Amino acid sequence: MPTRTPTPAVPTRTRTPASRRTLRRRLTADAGLLVVAAAFVLPLAWVVLSSVDARADLRVRLPDSVTLANYEAVLTPEITVTPLLNSLLLCGGGTALTVVCAALAAYPLSRFRSRLNRPFLLTILFATSLPITAIMVPVYALFVRVNLIDTHEGTILFFAASQLPFAIWLMKNFMDGVPKELEEAAWTDGASPLQSLLRIVLPLMGPGVAVVTVFSFVMMWGNFFVPFMLLLTPDQMPAAVSINEFFGNKGTVVYGQLAAFSVIYSTPVILLYVGVARRLGGGFALGGAVKG
Repeated sequence: MPTRTPTPAVPTRTRTPASRRTLRRRLTADAGLLVVAAAFVLPLAWVVLSSVDARADLRVRLPDSVTLANYEAVLTPEITVTPLLNSLLLCGGGTALTVVCAALAAYPLSRFRSRLNRPFLLTILFATSLPITAIMVPVYALFVRVNLIDTHEGTILFFAASQLPFAIWLMKNFMDGVPKELEEAAWTDGASPLQSLLRIVLPLMGPGVAVVTVFSFVMMWGNFFVPFMLLLTPDQMPAAVSINEFFGNKGTVVYGQLAAFSVIYSTPVILLYVGVARRLGGGFALGGAVKG
């Protein structure tokens, strides 16, 4: 009769004190991340749910019945359409001016070595730390003298000037990642520095341009203080200022309409990010252009 070979016992895994501590730390970190995520998700959930709730208040709750009355109330030329068009004009113009000036300023800082590069970069870094409220009084007086007060042109110029220092820093750091050998080859073929910047450097640093564009646009889009100070005519106010009209003088707020306006107000920024999301995650498209 054949004998049956006994199956070896599978050893049980016992957790060492070190693995238990690692597990506790991981659980603690996960719990902390969940708390931080909840702090961001709850306000967004309130905005979305309240925008379709006819009896919205400060509580985060599911609406008894979904309604689009809040959107119908705010989708008027005076409340939403004109302020949004003003915001697109101001922020789009300011962003375009910022990106162009930042690229032109970052190119010589990245490609040419000079003893003035570091002092210049430190100076513009100091400019980013200046509070906007500290310079608004002299800016307001200057704009009055040069007839730029209550004009979209003056607001666009100030938007671009306020975002330009940090944009130059970002643009230079991305530009440093583009090999200079590619430009030298273009210079050999007769290209000028401006042509090499437009046809070689900027296309290769697409993620950098996208980052500067999104950052500048978002910072301008949510800026309340600058247009509130520089624009006087209600028809020229952007959405960042007109949203203040939902807050009554006696503390009464129509929360449903405020939430609906907030959703509409956030849509252009979301669409801009979605439009450049591929460029943000695509990396530099050098594609083996430089061979060692």
